[in-house]
Amino acid sequence: MTDNSFWTSPADRMVRGSGARFDITVLQPPFTVTARSLPPNDPAAARRFAESFPTVDAVLEDLGLRPASESLELATRADLDVVQAGAWGNVLAISDPALVDNGNDTPLFHEAKKLRERFPDARIVGRVEVDCGEDHTEDIVWLPDGIMFHASGWPTDEPWELSGDPHAVATALGITAQELEDIDVDLDAEPGEVEWADFVSLALGEADPWPWPHLKTSVFRVRHTRPCTRTMEELYFLGG
Repeated sequence: MTDNSFWTSPADRMVRGSGARFDITVLQPPFTVTARSLPPNDPAAARRFAESFPTVDAVLEDLGLRPASESLELATRADLDVVQAGAWGNVLAISDPALVDNGNDTPLFHEAKKLRERFPDARIVGRVEVDCGEDHTEDIVWLPDGIMFHASGWPTDEPWELSGDPHAVATALGITAQELEDIDVDLDAEPGEVEWADFVSLALGEADPWPWPHLKTSVFRVRHTRPCTRTMEELYFLGG
């Protein structure tokens, strides 16, 4: 295993708190593409995307391929150095534990903003959930014309950060009231009572790569940036 010098915790230290999901997807035109029709993962392009992702200081090791539907388990500190990245034609995506937060910051929003600048014509969709005794979530949809919504918080708890306009996102994407009812999402409910990840998934629709075992991701051991490493150390080990 390649050493990651930014950590102060040993590689075998057990994490406290775990991330259930932490993915961000860049869907470039055409938006009508489906996951079933996507080309195979391009490992070289996936590596370039991982190397260019702002949380990553360097890619240290290529660990091979893994189905997109098989998320990585977080058990020890060493697992926090591993990301999954995919490049399937016009779809780029990454799953990175550095996107997790416990409410003190909004890393998913910050990384989506940077991707918005790099890919102005893309639909950017992110979903993060971490279990710190209770689930903290952060979700975002950002459309090419600037319409967006972002939600971050603890279910049933205040304060809840909600910016942008989920109704405008739904209208722009042609998401119907029936589709929202089918997934039991009421956009007028209190923010902490809405399953935002389910709503966000509608923004990707059939192009969502993450549920599919036939789509492979490239798995890399990385050195995260020093600030990201410090934040993860505080979050995943809770100072204890």
